[in-house]
Amino acid sequence: MIKQQRVKLRYADMAPRKMRLVADTIRGLTVNEAEAQLSASPRRAAKKLLKVLQSAVANAKNNQQLKAESLIVSSIQVDGGPSLKRWLPRARGTATPILKRRSHVTLVLRESEKATPPRFNPKVVKVVKEKKAEDKEQKKVSEWEKEFSEKRSADVSKPGFFRRIFRRKSV
Repeated sequence: MIKQQRVKLRYADMAPRKMRLVADTIRGLTVNEAEAQLSASPRRAAKKLLKVLQSAVANAKNNQQLKAESLIVSSIQVDGGPSLKRWLPRARGTATPILKRRSHVTLVLRESEKATPPRFNPKVVKVVKEKKAEDKEQKKVSEWEKEFSEKRSADVSKPGFFRRIFRRKSV
């Protein structure tokens, strides 16, 4: 029997149409890949779905003793919840209705037959990116220092350098 973990998020303050766009991207992925996809997504729905996914993984580990590496997102369903009805005043005393839509999300994780090692570790990627950025900055600084020192030595060796500088008006 294949074990599965079901988690629900109810009354999320977002339209189901917007939430489904993000939910469709993680359907069928392993938990690790889905987490990477959600953490990289700029959409607001990704943050809510990431919390739901992390909650489902924690529940699967603690309650059913499943390994996180062997879990995949078997299904994710986004349904509409109740809408809040608001009104916007318009011209000539009329009003326009505004529907603030809500969502219900149901996420089901199931154990995969083959346990695949995780392909993505967000902590390692972050450290590698930071090191690469630091190396690039150091190279830029060292190149700039070499260039500046060469220009400066060339300028100082020319006659009349200081006369030209001190002749300028100070502002």
